[in-house]
Amino acid sequence: MKTNRALLKQALTPVTIMVIPHQDLRALNLKVPMIGLLASILLSTIGGAYVFSLALNSLKYEARYHSAAEKVSYYSGQFYRWESTLAGLRRAESEFRQLFSLSSKDEVLQNADTSFTGSLDIPNLVKELKKTADSVDEIKDYLRIQKDIYLATPRGFPIPGNITSSYGSRVDPLSGEIQFHSGLDISASPGDSVRATADGVVSHSGWSQNSGFIVVLEHGCGYSTIYAHSKGNAVKVGQRIKAGDIVGYVGSTGKSTGPHVHYEVWKDGKNVNPQEYLRRRT
Repeated sequence: MKTNRALLKQALTPVTIMVIPHQDLRALNLKVPMIGLLASILLSTIGGAYVFSLALNSLKYEARYHSAAEKVSYYSGQFYRWESTLAGLRRAESEFRQLFSLSSKDEVLQNADTSFTGSLDIPNLVKELKKTADSVDEIKDYLRIQKDIYLATPRGFPIPGNITSSYGSRVDPLSGEIQFHSGLDISASPGDSVRATADGVVSHSGWSQNSGFIVVLEHGCGYSTIYAHSKGNAVKVGQRIKAGDIVGYVGSTGKSTGPHVHYEVWKDGKNVNPQEYLRRRT
């Protein structure tokens, strides 16, 4: 009992707190019990700790907010890539449907545009879509190669007319001996336009004693064509040519018995029969 009374008496013992103003005002003396002072200190400590806890939680919330914002931005980008890939696949599907609805391989290759690819897990879905897009790109690469071959392949006559001398062994009209004829002779009227049978580049345009005025075109993919006995050439070396462009004019220059075009086709460095290429559609 005495100990409790002593503690209570000590707790109720007043403590004087003096407040001294900066100006010439009277100092204030505040008397508060010791227990009141301790309670104030305790409450201030608890309040400070609570404010510190609020500040810490605020920082944690801000960090979580930024992390969530980054995730939203990441998945938005993923969905955008997904949507773009799907749109590209739909366009490619539409293009291929239009292409393969055509009636022949030639029409498909003529019209091919080669200017120029189940899980809900976004990374896996993007990987699957990319794989599908790569397959589409492979198809386009194949079509691009096939179109290059198509454009490089000679087709049709260099000029309308009758074949007066075929490819292969024949009796030479000038010497009367049996010789190998490396092309076709196509008769036509003097001055008529001689036209390229495929896209290409002029590798030779000049004069030869036997062939007269002669033009050689390189078409790529191993193909070359030769046009000889013209009365004059219309192209120069290095010039790019489209199928149907004029390369010369019908004549009877060099060793010739009359106005005609001597036409040759070469494939991979070997002379071949042009006859099968005449049957191809232009």
